[in-house]
Amino acid sequence: EVQLVESGGGLVQTGGSLRLSCTASGFVVDDYAIGWFRQAPGKEREGVSTMSTSDGSKYYADSVKGRFTISRDNTNNRVYLDMNMLKPEDTAVYYCAASVYSPRWDLDSDYDYYGQGTQVTVSS
Repeated sequence: EVQLVESGGGLVQTGGSLRLSCTASGFVVDDYAIGWFRQAPGKEREGVSTMSTSDGSKYYADSVKGRFTISRDNTNNRVYLDMNMLKPEDTAVYYCAASVYSPRWDLDSDYDYYGQGTQVTVSS
């Protein structure tokens, strides 16, 4: 059974940092494109970052470039999202997602599996 479990969310002040973890089971993260999405109250889910499976290319939303970094830990079958210089507008539920094919990186319907999400709240 494919399962994705996010962790690492929490409450942080503006300018702070968090590391989100996505632990996968039932498949090998190195064989899938893994993405991070987020959804704020009243807004649509948006792509934050994705790491492709073919060449390890990384994609970032313009709003997080230079602040967020996606990485993969094949030993522990995890994908991380390091978030620095956090802003109140980063507040959202963050989800990791996996796609066995090559998705359009920021199109949530192109992903096959999602985790349950982890809340990130950035106070001003």
